[in-house]
Amino acid sequence: MNPIGLLAFIERHTLILFRVPIQTVFTPLITAVLYIFVFGKIVGERIGDIMGVPYIDFVLPGLVMMNVVMSSFTDTSSGTYFFRFTRSIEELLTAPFSYGEIIIGIVTRGVVRGLLVGTGVYVLALFFTSASIAHLGFFFLYALAVSIIFSLVGVLVGIFSDHFEHLTILNTFLIVPLTFLGGVFNSITMLPESVQPWVRLNPFFYFVDSFRFAMIGVREANTTTGDTIMGTLIVLLAFTVWYLFKKGYKIKI
Repeated sequence: MNPIGLLAFIERHTLILFRVPIQTVFTPLITAVLYIFVFGKIVGERIGDIMGVPYIDFVLPGLVMMNVVMSSFTDTSSGTYFFRFTRSIEELLTAPFSYGEIIIGIVTRGVVRGLLVGTGVYVLALFFTSASIAHLGFFFLYALAVSIIFSLVGVLVGIFSDHFEHLTILNTFLIVPLTFLGGVFNSITMLPESVQPWVRLNPFFYFVDSFRFAMIGVREANTTTGDTIMGTLIVLLAFTVWYLFKKGYKIKI
């Protein structure tokens, strides 16, 4: 264990975020504000309340979650690929770090970026909504869990990608569709009964539902199911990433 070296690595790796703040933080915030304005103010005024909650407040948790997911995933996927592309990953492998410490260092930056953007979206939403946090502890717990999950997914994508454009494939064809189909802009009760069981197979439904519970106290899914899915994903993804590092898959010459 090399705690001093790990902290130095995390500090150096994380400070890079603030060198390009427009790309890492402000761009997703601008996109989030547009979502809040269009779907919340314009569309929401025509829809009314959902489950006794104004539409704009109902969709806000999903928008926060979506930005946490995208920011965490984008950061570690591009970062890991860049490490491989420039071969700077070899310097990390020869440094006095264990594979777990390297993974923690990479994932931490993704988590920091995800939490920064998620917090920024919430703060900006205060100007458009009556945004509140019903359960502050759960809010940070779920934000942390989701950011860890997608930071780990990003590392996997960064390892498997052979070209820069490969980094967008999973995001375009899986993450974005499942996010939108996971109840970001609607309640599951608004869907046909024949479709609802399929939505419950979508893990993103539980991510959105957890954020919604933390922020407005409304929940449509079983708490134990959602928490179990998050915990299981973290363990499986962490082990998979650690195993690939140990085997040197695509990171060792």
